[in-house]
Amino acid sequence: MPTYEYKCDACGYTFEKFQNITDKPLKSCPECHARVRRLIGAGSALIFKGSGFYATDYARQNQNLTRCGRDKTCCGRDTPCDSPPCKD
Repeated sequence: MPTYEYKCDACGYTFEKFQNITDKPLKSCPECHARVRRLIGAGSALIFKGSGFYATDYARQNQNLTRCGRDKTCCGRDTPCDSPPCKD
């Protein structure tokens, strides 16, 4: 659902309203109850709010790529490495 921006013709108060696309535009100002008009926005953009928006959060895991560690090896050795990067 988009957020629409409105401006009051009488007092100049501007506000945003989260509405469904099929909802009718608001007609009165919440401050002075005069007529408002919906402003034309610049378009919607992707807005990230909150934490956890990283490229690795939803990345598909590749079976060929493994991390170094005690369980796995990433350098082709037969024994796992103690710490990355693998040392000879």
